[in-house]
Amino acid sequence: MRARPWYFLWVRRRLAVQGAFILVAAVAAGLSVRPSPAPIAQAIQALHGIAGAVQRARHLGDEEIDGATLDQSALDRGLVMPTGDPTALECDDARTVVQQARATLAGPVAPVDAAKFAVATSDWLDPHGLWSVAPDAPIGGLVRRNGERLLAELEAAPGSGACPTARAIGAEMAAWADELRAVFDHAEREGLERGRALDRREGWRLATSMPFEDGAVTRGARELAGELGRQVGELRAVYGGPIAPYAQAARARAAPQMTAESWSRVVIAAALRAYVPQLDAHGAWAPMDEELSIYDLALEADPPARLWTDRVRTTLGVRVEHGALAPLADGDVVLKIGEVALAGMSVEQVEQLSVLEGARPGAPARITVLRARDAAPVELSVLPPHPHGGVEGEGPVSGTAELSVSLLRYGEGHAAVIPIADVPDDLGARLQTAVDHARSSRDLRGVVLDLRANGGGSTDGAMAAIGIFLPGVALFPMRRRDGGMEVERAPEVAADKRYAGPLAVLVDGDSASAAEMIAGGLASYHRAVVVGDRTYGKGCAQEYLDDDAHAGVLRLTTLLFSLPDGTPVQKTGIVPNVLLSLPAATEREAMMSRALGPWRGPDVRDAAQVRDVPWPNHGGHLGPCRDATVCRALRALGAAPAAAR
Repeated sequence: MRARPWYFLWVRRRLAVQGAFILVAAVAAGLSVRPSPAPIAQAIQALHGIAGAVQRARHLGDEEIDGATLDQSALDRGLVMPTGDPTALECDDARTVVQQARATLAGPVAPVDAAKFAVATSDWLDPHGLWSVAPDAPIGGLVRRNGERLLAELEAAPGSGACPTARAIGAEMAAWADELRAVFDHAEREGLERGRALDRREGWRLATSMPFEDGAVTRGARELAGELGRQVGELRAVYGGPIAPYAQAARARAAPQMTAESWSRVVIAAALRAYVPQLDAHGAWAPMDEELSIYDLALEADPPARLWTDRVRTTLGVRVEHGALAPLADGDVVLKIGEVALAGMSVEQVEQLSVLEGARPGAPARITVLRARDAAPVELSVLPPHPHGGVEGEGPVSGTAELSVSLLRYGEGHAAVIPIADVPDDLGARLQTAVDHARSSRDLRGVVLDLRANGGGSTDGAMAAIGIFLPGVALFPMRRRDGGMEVERAPEVAADKRYAGPLAVLVDGDSASAAEMIAGGLASYHRAVVVGDRTYGKGCAQEYLDDDAHAGVLRLTTLLFSLPDGTPVQKTGIVPNVLLSLPAATEREAMMSRALGPWRGPDVRDAAQVRDVPWPNHGGHLGPCRDATVCRALRALGAAPAAAR
């Protein structure tokens, strides 16, 4: 399936209002390998927006903002629950979104590679390994042969007429689905006969097995359709009538019975999903019922409840691997959430269903599961946790995870090393707690923020972290395509919470995006010594916005940013003050063909805040360190030239 970049982006959420936009800070989109989707938590509460922005907007009601009227009903639209139907889109709707994306991108639009576009379309067209990417599926080759025509239809102006290439592919898909359905049905009949000899233990083994391939598809579609059909037949024989609805859903979603016209709309939606990342290295489009697939829950300060942490797809639903929300248990096979059967559903839709969206306090979610000890499906009521942690009815608990602090010998005192793995929304609060802990050591000589392998995250989190060391200063100039520019500022921090002592940031080639903002922002003011290797070089920002076709959500690169002194970050990275020889990074922004070029901004620094805070000499007294690179960094910081800076 389609591989996405591993690193986090930082994004700003843009909520559409009548005639204008509200700009608000947002959490990063964590990108991983499909089919592990990455949703945003607070998208589920109102217009899939970010919590703080939504709350600020709601306080305003239907008032005028920047000359535009805020649509309260739009803000109150909750998450769209999936139905299990394939994503489909009209030709002109897709063209409308393409035009919007091309007009909104922060830099010049380069031609899209038709061959790469066709391969990506084939991938997005097939959620199971049955329709277009399997070795024996004829549709993939058909899409590749017609890639240029399909691309031209997608890039045509709205109102240009039908999309005949998509229609032709749709006709072939209808015929292919008929063939797969026949294979499925024949195998199901065989499975029913074989299943009569199976006991419940063997039935449970079948119910929990994983028939789908999560990586590259190597199995033939006919083989998979036959395996699915046999398993459905055997499971019907073991469990009887109670699982019939889920068996029917598995068949209907493996080989939907649709017209050529209906299939053509599925092709168009897949083409749009393929097109946006080909236009924008960090871009994506998702339909409303799969929008969480382009967000990341993990970086939210207060993420919503999810029914599980990890799962795998089975023939009749999903098996919970880890993190089940009680009374759901690890190992359960979830057949239905609410009124929606999960059999044959795409991973993006499954994950959207797994989020307990907008549930009223005390209102349980209805879940149907299959368990090893039961002869029939079991109905469960899952009570959403309290919004602030814990279970509804119990006292709130803190959801803030603490950062670890290591105190290592440094000269006659200690240096505090604080590893930061990513940049969540609440990094400022987490880092403040860690710095307060470090300051409790009377012999503290300096603080090291370890941002190695930190792929970034939230711009709010990055600026809040910087505010502990540089409260209130002007930070990052940001330029839009039309030349408009904004300047972000660090938040003010109470005097007793600031840290004014020696500071260093340890980075490597995998330090990216919001992590580069932290390192580069501090370095621009000479507030910290950056140690390590050149960083990843992601100096662009993405925004989420509802598409103009009202069909889904776009993530687009709409901004380029520089460091406070104007130094570019995009495709250049940050060069440390003290270079260490570290393992080479396997990816960099400069390697991405669709990444925008660098931008040098103005120097926006507050001159009075530019000052060196030198590290004291350690006199050779260091460590011991579990991580040799940390000791190398401390040794370099305390050497005479580095200490003097």
